[in-house]
Amino acid sequence: MNDKNNDKSIIEMAYFRFALIAPVIQGVFPDATKTAYYRRVTSDMLTLPDGSQVRYNPKTLEKWEEYYKKGGMDALMPKTRSDKGTTRKLTDATAEEIFRLKAKYPKLNATQIYNRLVENGFINVSQVSVASVQRFIKRNDLKSARNINLKDRKAFEEEFSGAMYQADSCYGPFITQDGQTRRTYLIMALDDHSRMIVGGRYFYNDNAYNFQIVLKEAVARYGIPNKLYLDNGSTYKNEQLSLICGSIGTVELHTPVRDGASKGKVERNFRTLKQRWLYGLDTKQIHSIEEFNRELADYIRKHNTTIHSATNEKPIDRYMRDLDRIKKPKSQEWLDECFMNRKQRRVNNDATLSINKEYYDAPMQFIGMKVQVRYLPDQMDKAYIFYEGKHYPLRPTDKVANSRAKRNNGPAIDYSIAGGKTDV
Repeated sequence: MNDKNNDKSIIEMAYFRFALIAPVIQGVFPDATKTAYYRRVTSDMLTLPDGSQVRYNPKTLEKWEEYYKKGGMDALMPKTRSDKGTTRKLTDATAEEIFRLKAKYPKLNATQIYNRLVENGFINVSQVSVASVQRFIKRNDLKSARNINLKDRKAFEEEFSGAMYQADSCYGPFITQDGQTRRTYLIMALDDHSRMIVGGRYFYNDNAYNFQIVLKEAVARYGIPNKLYLDNGSTYKNEQLSLICGSIGTVELHTPVRDGASKGKVERNFRTLKQRWLYGLDTKQIHSIEEFNRELADYIRKHNTTIHSATNEKPIDRYMRDLDRIKKPKSQEWLDECFMNRKQRRVNNDATLSINKEYYDAPMQFIGMKVQVRYLPDQMDKAYIFYEGKHYPLRPTDKVANSRAKRNNGPAIDYSIAGGKTDV
């Protein structure tokens, strides 16, 4: 649990720093110079991921920019735990309960809400104060007694292709594969300006790693977006995604909590897909997720080469006009590195470490050290330790095989020989 909390706080702080310098990294700051931009954004107090506030010197942001250009997101990670000495943040369940209470009882103030949260076991008085709830209500604009579900919406469109991708998931139909009937989920990414579908796949699970697969394919084929607009579900809001976005230079944006309708373009895209293609497809004749995705790929090609009703242009034509503004990955190897999941782990005295409750053997020189492990959840055989720019492979721990391995630190006892004779 400590490792998990530590990972999360470090990644949140690294992404906070990246978000401040991202307009300079992307070259899209509106000020006359980057110095003027840094002065403007540091003129007021800034709220850190833990809820505390601080004012930075513009030169601090210049240093972060230098660090990022040299070492990427790793260089922005704080060297010590960023939440040391502070109380634990409000959990997702607690946040949802605050929104529920304000929707049902708009006139409740922060103290009254805090007391209800304590009574119902959502928070512990020794860990969370009234001030934490007050800050949450203020940051999410819940102070007034007006209807909090009333949103100020305006139609918007990014200036050029690649400026922003929107992504979301929706339920798909059930299909039968190998005699087993399972629900499918469609994960899709759409370029905001061109309306081109840049990535889409059906999966049997709607989870963070499956979205990362879709995003990586989109980036490899159509370029790195300046921004990524997502909802607040666990598929789209997690520390690994923040690391990936920071590594490729994309700013991660999220809709207001419980306001998925603000991603109107991708929502309409799902509706169009169902009306024009899915409802006319006999899914009983689909016998594998691979076959289903081949059908989906055909639909995506037709969508991208058909005139869009909102723009009166083909999405591919709109995209092609902005090719000079599209940022391509440096290389496939670089992209693969950026999309690796990362976790900090301490190597045990027996030269093992654990990832997702599975143990792996690490090189002995790392015993007692805290190291960064990089991996893909479905390719753990390729996991490695990343240390000082080099890769050190890991292997699944085989205790039986290890029991037979000879050590260099003394004679091995052969228990198959009566009397316990040593093999020297």
